[in-house]
Amino acid sequence: MTAVRVGILGTSRFARRAMLPAMAGVPDVEVVAIASRDRDRAAGAVGGSGVRAVHGYAELLDQDDVDAVYLPLPAALHAGWAEAALRAGKHVLAEKPVSTDAGRTRQLCALATESRLALVENVMFVHHRLHHEVRKLLAAGVIGDFRAMHAAFTIPRLPDDDIRYQPHLCGGALWDVGVYPIRAAMHYLGSGLTVAGAVGTADPRLGVDIAGAAVLTAPSGAVATVMFGMDHAYHSGIEVCGSTGRLVIDRPFTPPADHRPKITLFDGTGAREILLDPDDQARNTVEAFVRAVRSRTPPEPAIADQARLLAAVRARAGAAAEREASWRSSATGSWPRI
Repeated sequence: MTAVRVGILGTSRFARRAMLPAMAGVPDVEVVAIASRDRDRAAGAVGGSGVRAVHGYAELLDQDDVDAVYLPLPAALHAGWAEAALRAGKHVLAEKPVSTDAGRTRQLCALATESRLALVENVMFVHHRLHHEVRKLLAAGVIGDFRAMHAAFTIPRLPDDDIRYQPHLCGGALWDVGVYPIRAAMHYLGSGLTVAGAVGTADPRLGVDIAGAAVLTAPSGAVATVMFGMDHAYHSGIEVCGSTGRLVIDRPFTPPADHRPKITLFDGTGAREILLDPDDQARNTVEAFVRAVRSRTPPEPAIADQARLLAAVRARAGAAAEREASWRSSATGSWPRI
């Protein structure tokens, strides 16, 4: 079967470090071009690989030998270039979130569906076998009935000039790291979640949010608390509590391909560790994208549902800050409006 020919819009470090090697490891994918607005950066990204360097994103979309594009651009640019790619007849693998606007996300999903083109959001952890095994354990009733979960993803402070601190590029903790625990809640509690409350902390000097937390409720009555931040010690974890026990999931979001995931089960008999074999979630994600391209699968409902929850968390956090004028001193700031 002919390989899916991929063009990459942008030369981000993440694309070069994670996604290009993953694509190179999938026989059904051929990276044919990498585009940058800077001609020299495009040339530097391709090196001597034989991949074509293209000057400008629009120019890449005009290439006849490109079937699909990968968008590792800043969040503010996702929606515009995803739409341009879809209208150019290209399948799209976009970094998360697909758009920072829930309405725009729904429009893009509708456009992809009408055009019979794949639109996939690059949420890689859901493709790791760790989460498949956790779901199996939950279905087997090892902790009884699902009652609550907590998911957290925090990272240390970044350099001030990092693009994730740029308001005009939709930087900030919610769009960058908040997606992970919110999507984890969706993964384990299902659709129909409601945001019961949220708070956020901003850095007025940078103009973006640097931390936040939210409480989500499921139709079943189960509750998820999520925490995220970009000025913290590194933490990546999920804990699921049931009526008779609990599961603690180690490094659930960005485990290296050679990492052996660990699940700890606490029940009436004590604690038991379950070690799993390593898995490559980046490669798994690329393979899932290839399947979506070949079957012309419509966008997953989770894309629009996640956008809805992100918007609700942001609105709730903003409302909480406005209700309490003294919530933070001027040295700390309030939830940014970007």
